[in-house]
Parts: sequence; C-alpha cells; structure tokens
Amino acid sequence: MAVVVTEIRRFPVKSCRGELLDEGVVEPWGLRGDRRWMLVDDLGEAVTIRERKGLLLVHPELRDDGGLVVRDTSGSGLPDLSVDLPTGAETTPVSLFRGTPFLAALAAPEAHEWFSKAVGDAVRLVHADDPSRRPANPAYAGPGVPMAFADGYPLHLTTEESLADLNAQIAEGPMAAQGPLPMVRFRPNIVVAGADPWADDGWARIKVGAAVFRAVKGCPRCAIPTTDPETAERSKEPTATLARTRRWDGAVWFGTNLVCDTPGVTIRVGDEVEVLETRDPADGPPR
Repeated sequence: MAVVVTEIRRFPVKSCRGELLDEGVVEPWGLRGDRRWMLVDDLGEAVTIRERKGLLLVHPELRDDGGLVVRDTSGSGLPDLSVDLPTGAETTPVSLFRGTPFLAALAAPEAHEWFSKAVGDAVRLVHADDPSRRPANPAYAGPGVPMAFADGYPLHLTTEESLADLNAQIAEGPMAAQGPLPMVRFRPNIVVAGADPWADDGWARIKVGAAVFRAVKGCPRCAIPTTDPETAERSKEPTATLARTRRWDGAVWFGTNLVCDTPGVTIRVGDEVEVLETRDPADGPPR
C-alpha cells in the first residue's frame, strides 16, 4: 500500500484556526502562508493557545496578496476585519518561548485593537516579513534554516495510522469519553496515510511528490492538543495517554518536524510519499 498525502493545512496566524488546502508551495521557512503572522504582548513575547485558548475561535483566511481576512466565532460580535500586509517600515523585537529576540513587521493599529478585543487582553499583530531573521535550531535542522513563527521547525508531519493507534489506546483507558480526537488537534501541515503506526519515528529523509524533506526531530507535545478546536475547552487527552505510551526525556511525542531541501516545489493532496532514508526507531523519535 502506497503512503500518500491526505491533508495539507496551513495556519496563517499562529495559534488561530487553520485552512485546509488542496496544494501548497513549500518555501525555505515552511508552507507558503503558514504562521507568517503572530500575536505578541507588550513585551514582544508570543501569545499562543497555551495562554489564550480562545484564539482557536479566531478564523483567519489568507488573501492572495498575503494580507488577511479575520472573523471571530466566539460570540463577541466583532465585525470581520481585513488586514493589509505591512510594508515593514515599522518593526518591533519579538520572541517565542523567551528565545532570542528578532524583528517582525507591525500590522496596522486597527488590527491590534481587533485582536485585543478578541483575545481579551492587549496584544499586537506582527508579520514575519523576513523569516531569515530567525534560524531553526542548527543542532537538528542544520545551519541557516530560516523560520517564520512555527514553534521550532518549518513543517510538521503526522500520520493517520499513528492517530488511529492513539485513539484506540485512549478508548481503552480511563478517559475513553474524551476520544476519539481529530488530527487538527495536533496542527500538522502534512498528514499522510498508508504507513504503519509511528513509522515516522524511523524516517530520516522522505520525498513528497517532487519535494525532498529531512525529518530532523520528533515533535514534543504541549497543552495545545488538549484543546478542542471547536469549543476551545481543555481536557486531559491526548497528553494522559501519550504520557503512558510515548514518553521520552520528560516529554510526550507525536509527529515529526521537517526541513525542505527543495524549496519552491508544490506538494498536493494525493502525492505519494517515498521514504529515502531511515533511522533506527527502537528508542522512539529523533530528539
């Protein structure tokens, strides 16, 4: 059975609702349009679902020119907002997880006001106008891999079989009523089907259509997958089950982080996935 792409998803604004795509161009810093926008607090630190779970009820749509149309489904009554791509003339230092600050372009004041009302706290909207300002961790990604606002690496891949296995384990556990969980909880860019459960632990290089990727590191999971994308309510799964079955180095793991070695290539739903190089998965994902 061939391994094929079943979903492609981008998240225009970090931690907000995503968009399903039929195809997407892979740029050096990730899927085109993915996580190029982000909310920050007064200190420039990223504001995410971890602190503000209601961000999942904000629906951004990427315009053809890179700008946004955003709507809020929380019942706040906020009107839809159109946000133009900033010129980059006004920048501000920003950071993720208290890391090294880098510059990002500020959106217009009305965007800050709209998102502050949606979030319930003072935030600003910024754009990664030059992703080369933020490199991925060279210990895993290699030198000079640019990043926009994804957590750690340009793209994230998951497999349907791993989710099916996880859901089966949840169903057998003490919190069975919290499953089954949809894949969107893990916010991947690429979903594939046709592999064995957890097969991506052993992938080192893969080809998706005509695009070649390095699988550089497994994905340690935070509280985000415990948040229902439709209601923004939190539960204990999947963290509780992953802590029993997929725990290494004090973290729980699901999915694989990718770096593209052939930027500019378009990937599509239905593309076949070829495993070019493998690693020993006996000790879990690369980490």
